[in-house]
Amino acid sequence: MIIGIPIYEKVDLLDVAAPYEIFSLIKEFDKKLKPTVYLIAAKPGIIKTRDGLIMTPHKIFSEVPKLDVLWVPGGDPAALKQMMNDPTYLNFLITRSQKAQFVTSVCEGALLLAQAGLLDGFNATTHWAFIPCLKKFPAIKVVEGYPRFVVDRNRVTGGGISSGLDEALKLVELLSSSAVAQQIQQRTQYYPCPPVTSTIPETQACPLDELPSS
Repeated sequence: MIIGIPIYEKVDLLDVAAPYEIFSLIKEFDKKLKPTVYLIAAKPGIIKTRDGLIMTPHKIFSEVPKLDVLWVPGGDPAALKQMMNDPTYLNFLITRSQKAQFVTSVCEGALLLAQAGLLDGFNATTHWAFIPCLKKFPAIKVVEGYPRFVVDRNRVTGGGISSGLDEALKLVELLSSSAVAQQIQQRTQYYPCPPVTSTIPETQACPLDELPSS
């Protein structure tokens, strides 16, 4: 099994790091599945996350002809808008999704799937601030409220950044079993109890509309 995370300049760190760690732990608890997790980019070389951390992709697009799971991360809005108009990136999503068992995204990565037409006819969600952006795609049913993730057949979309932890555990459950997901939960001690409490504000504006066209 191959799980691929296509990264790009100014990608969100936790959108990549959280699922990478969760998925990489599967092989410790499921001796049959043993997935390989790749960070994949259009070309060789370092990728800087939104906050400046340096990542090096394991593979380039042409080296990964098939994926079993496609996980699409979000990123800096300006970078995201650029990727939404990048034919190389979008073509990778389209072609590698064709035989994938699951096509997934977290945060604004849903907009990249949407731009590629891969969420048409599916229920989906994204980061709360970008819900108005996702609603611009009429063929997608945007789930009301702010769910941590949404599963619709073989499409799984997550809310904002930290939602990727919940979503990744759900994917472990779908790919392997609840028992393996629980073991990974224990290993990572993922029992969130944040020290602060806030509420998600309602928004009507799409942040991408404020950016210049590329």
